[in-house]
Amino acid sequence: MTKSGAAYTSVRYSPPRAGDALEVRDLTRRFGERTVVDGVSFRVEPGQLTGFVGANGAGKTTTMRMIMGVLDQHGGTVLWNGQPIDSGVRSRFGYMPEERGLYPKQRIADQLGYLGQLHGMERARALAEAHRLLERFGLGERAKDRLETLSLGNQQRVQVAAALLHDPVALVLDEPFSGLDPTAVDAMVGLLREYTARGVPVLFSSHQLDLIDRLCDALVVLADGTLRLAGPVGELRGGRPEQYRLVCTGDAGWTRDQRGVHVVDLDGNTAIVQPSGPDARQRLAQEAAARGMVEFARLRPSLGDLYREAIS
Repeated sequence: MTKSGAAYTSVRYSPPRAGDALEVRDLTRRFGERTVVDGVSFRVEPGQLTGFVGANGAGKTTTMRMIMGVLDQHGGTVLWNGQPIDSGVRSRFGYMPEERGLYPKQRIADQLGYLGQLHGMERARALAEAHRLLERFGLGERAKDRLETLSLGNQQRVQVAAALLHDPVALVLDEPFSGLDPTAVDAMVGLLREYTARGVPVLFSSHQLDLIDRLCDALVVLADGTLRLAGPVGELRGGRPEQYRLVCTGDAGWTRDQRGVHVVDLDGNTAIVQPSGPDARQRLAQEAAARGMVEFARLRPSLGDLYREAIS
């Protein structure tokens, strides 16, 4: 209910739900005289894994903290389903901060159950969900152990379980794969894909570019607090000029003389080339065939390539 003069007007409440988009617009944060996030805008679409990439100090953690309300923004806004976010919506988010917040001397299941209660879950349901997630991460037999008795990688798995415990409608995860072995990474990826299949938007940061390349549906790149690149992976890759690997039976130096062809790299019988268009590509392929072509294949740019270009 909201008050207007002496009368009260009913306001319909729409609970947060998976399938909505998380968006930041012109988000800005300063520490003293230094601007660490400067007018950053991007969307995390429902059902997508969005990788958040940047060097140390680029502003990723600060942005995530503003999304979650841990830090106030000095400009801009955070939106959920097109509306300014509030504490009620944020309470339904799953958040894994940079500084891990679990208690090392407490038993694992007990503190996961307590965290679930803080999110409004009944204790029995919170404990049941805690055990389910621990089983998924291969820690079912360690539920009654103290956190400090686990390896650092297994402690990381428990931190992830804490973020997923309360059936979140969105996930904001700061370096969730740090310290995980390949088996745990695969388990984590499978679990996150279950959430995206239900329409949950997932924003996660990582320094592992090979992992970003394998997982992401969309990419956001920050450098020096500013947005350098953002969008769906297909669009970002499609926006680059087409490049091809050409392998010949003899030396490939002749490609330098081809009209409409830029030679990006040349090494003996192998050239990386960038034709100016379909006609140049066809002429190049015909000439290569006449000279003894072994391979002519389009190169798929990695997200690591896109990241390096964006920050250069």
